[in-house]
Amino acid sequence: MAERSLQQLQQEVDQYISQYKEGYFSPLSMLARMSEEVGELAREVNHQFGEKPKKATEADNSIELELGDILFITICFANSLGIDLTEAHDKIMHKFRTRDADRWTKINTDNG
Repeated sequence: MAERSLQQLQQEVDQYISQYKEGYFSPLSMLARMSEEVGELAREVNHQFGEKPKKATEADNSIELELGDILFITICFANSLGIDLTEAHDKIMHKFRTRDADRWTKINTDNG
């Protein structure tokens, strides 16, 4: 599948949601759904990297699919509020690059 920009992903999700009369959920419902999806991601991470193995009766999920669910609901949330995720990303990266510029130890990329 070809690479797509955040704007293209937002448009794809909007086209999908727009075909249904119900449209986007309310912001509070989307926040609840997002919380549920983060919980499912936490469970998968705990199964894979933590001390809690899956029960034999538990369905196979993956971290990839849980992250995909979180991305989908994040895009739905942004679309419903008219937020451009590319712009939001740019603002956040500016914040990290300025506020946290000297917070972490940078990897030395010099060859000398």
